[in-house]
Amino acid sequence: MAALKGYGLCSLDSVLHFPCPRPPFEAYKRRSSRWVSPKAAVVPNFHLPMRSLEVKNRTNTDDIKALRVITAIKTPYLPDGRFDLEAYDDLVNIQIQNGVEGVIVGGTTGEGQLMSWDEHIMLIGHTVNCFGGSIKVIGNTGSNSTREAIHATEQGFAVGMHAALHINPYYGKTSMDGIIAHLQSVMHMGPTIIYNVPGRTGQDIPPSAILTLSRSPNLAGVKECVGNKRVEEYTERGIVVWSGNDDECHDSRWDYGARGVISVTSNLVPGLMRKLMFEGRDSALNSKLLPLMGWLFQEPNPIGLNTALAQLGVARPVFRLPYVPLPLAKRVEFVKMVEEIGREHFVGERDVQVLDDDDFILIGRY
Repeated sequence: MAALKGYGLCSLDSVLHFPCPRPPFEAYKRRSSRWVSPKAAVVPNFHLPMRSLEVKNRTNTDDIKALRVITAIKTPYLPDGRFDLEAYDDLVNIQIQNGVEGVIVGGTTGEGQLMSWDEHIMLIGHTVNCFGGSIKVIGNTGSNSTREAIHATEQGFAVGMHAALHINPYYGKTSMDGIIAHLQSVMHMGPTIIYNVPGRTGQDIPPSAILTLSRSPNLAGVKECVGNKRVEEYTERGIVVWSGNDDECHDSRWDYGARGVISVTSNLVPGLMRKLMFEGRDSALNSKLLPLMGWLFQEPNPIGLNTALAQLGVARPVFRLPYVPLPLAKRVEFVKMVEEIGREHFVGERDVQVLDDDDFILIGRY
């Protein structure tokens, strides 16, 4: 034991009578002061087991760039808070029948922020399995956590989504270099739409960052909510952009060069939104729809849409908290708007009705 004292091992006598000598400082010194990050942090394709060489439902970036009308699809619920897949399937089918070309699954409108990742990926896979041959499925696999965004995007492409929607880190904001690094960590996996909505994230993704990211062949384009001047700037630089603001999408498309719109309103009137994007400048139709668009966004989305679809009988009046329906006066306004625009233009077949407060189910645990 005496021979090991230099390494901190002592005899019983030494423990009883005096402390062990400490090992020399050099034993703790690192061989190199230069820190080297692990492979997983620097090699984009490190997670190889999640990759697949199969081509089912695969698409290329140009296929996504060509889309003009993409619906941020609503997720309906059963009274216990689980997904109402029957109502969801009907809603997606209506979109297809009315010429919508793509759906965002689990976006803000679809309440991906209220889903577990298991629910989220299941819904993407379900949509691909049922409708992937008829419409492009764009999974919202973005997150403010890069680790979660990487894992969800791997899973989304593994279940067959055609493209991913990604947002910059919200709440726990990062630097501009951090935003770029965050998005670059997922873009290599497949076609990607970047979503810029400073009103929700608290941080703009400026054109300088988008130009850096546009070097990737997988950048399909940008869903832009800042305004039409930004839309014009991107189109002049050859970057595809979709308007993220329904009330600006007509002018974005026909005056500022936007490819089209990623729309909330198309959940309700998909045929009219397609007409607005495909059939040339139509100021009369745009003016007719502007009050509906304003009504939908008077409270944060998807409160208005959820209320509207419940009153149209397309979705059960079930809300996952913290969302609650619009008040009675606003529900009455919606019925009048439907009558003015024409019930035949709206989704569903039931007569629109004003629901009472007691008709709604609000769920906090599901």
